[in-house]
Amino acid sequence: MGARQRVAAPRPGATRVVVVANQKGGVGKTTSTVNIAAALAQLGQRVLVVDLDPQGNASTALGADHRRGVASTYDALVDGTSLDKVASPATEVENLWVVPATIDLAGAEIELVSVVARESRLSKALATHPLIGTAEQAGEDRFDYVFIDCPPSLGLLTLNALVAGAEVMIPIQAEYYALEGLGQLLETIDMVKAHLNPRLEVSTILITMYDARTRLAAGVAEEVREHFADQVLNTTIPRSVRVSEAPSYGQTVMTYDPASPGALSYLEAAREVALRAVGVAS
Repeated sequence: MGARQRVAAPRPGATRVVVVANQKGGVGKTTSTVNIAAALAQLGQRVLVVDLDPQGNASTALGADHRRGVASTYDALVDGTSLDKVASPATEVENLWVVPATIDLAGAEIELVSVVARESRLSKALATHPLIGTAEQAGEDRFDYVFIDCPPSLGLLTLNALVAGAEVMIPIQAEYYALEGLGQLLETIDMVKAHLNPRLEVSTILITMYDARTRLAAGVAEEVREHFADQVLNTTIPRSVRVSEAPSYGQTVMTYDPASPGALSYLEAAREVALRAVGVAS
């Protein structure tokens, strides 16, 4: 089923700012960020992806140039450049934009140490974007979603994301160590909520790398649902070679192989995200 034939999802009344975080690497964090963003764009939403990972993997998957010196999230965080000046359209998907990350971002944590309100730099950048806000504030051309792809650590970049967002999406892989280390992330979220951003909520848990043939995957999924109940999406994301291949072609799986099980799963997950009445907005 092509993107143009997909039934549009209802637009939220205001921009939903979603932080995608998990300090454990290899859980499908960036993969989930770009594919859910692309799927939502195919469902008629206007989506901005902010790449906060110096590796720039989200930028690669969305076809954005992220060589050193390109205008990027580094400029927004360190120099205060307006986000709308550093965003560019994704190459393969309509209604999808990306603020790329360059390797310069690796030094941003050190450069921001002496800056006043250093943990609020991204929040300020989002607040001043003309297309982020309510329907009344930002109009029909507003972004419906902003997804912030965090690095696999709990440093100053991730802190900036947590202060800027209203929702947290946590991808968890269906493997033995799935919940290990998650406590630290949840403690950080609670601390940010208590001291810096009272709006912050864990709205979505996404189970990734799910292999329905194994008893282990089913057991892990059951344990995750016991811990997080209503926050866990019904849709799980299967292990998929096509999902892994797509970024090497500068694409998400949504355009690389839209009929593959991985693409269809991300489409269903995105529809669930869109239809959930989360009740939080930027």
